[in-house]
Amino acid sequence: MKERARPPDDITPAEFFTRWVPAQVAGDAERRARLGGTHASIEFVLSGDPGGIFTLVVRDGEVRGFEGGDEAGDLRVRLDVETWRQLNSGSLSAPEAALRRKVRLQGNLLLAIKLHLILG
Repeated sequence: MKERARPPDDITPAEFFTRWVPAQVAGDAERRARLGGTHASIEFVLSGDPGGIFTLVVRDGEVRGFEGGDEAGDLRVRLDVETWRQLNSGSLSAPEAALRRKVRLQGNLLLAIKLHLILG
């Protein structure tokens, strides 16, 4: 897999989840192929400013993002905006964030393993 694209440092969570992530997946044929027939809804709950609730829907190698939650989602990811920014910049790894309990997961934990394919 090619090197992970990094979002701009000043990107807002809304821009990241609704536009940036879907565009990155759409522009990466290898990532779409690796997602394969995955059908899932992942809710991200970001606390802090400018936090919010965002959902990514994965269907057949495509990702669509929107503001708001999905009560029937397969996985819920809770973290604060500072941790989210550190993960995006690469200054904090996902395993380290989980070990430090900066990220909380609820639901289909096997789906969490595929997050790197969706988010980069």
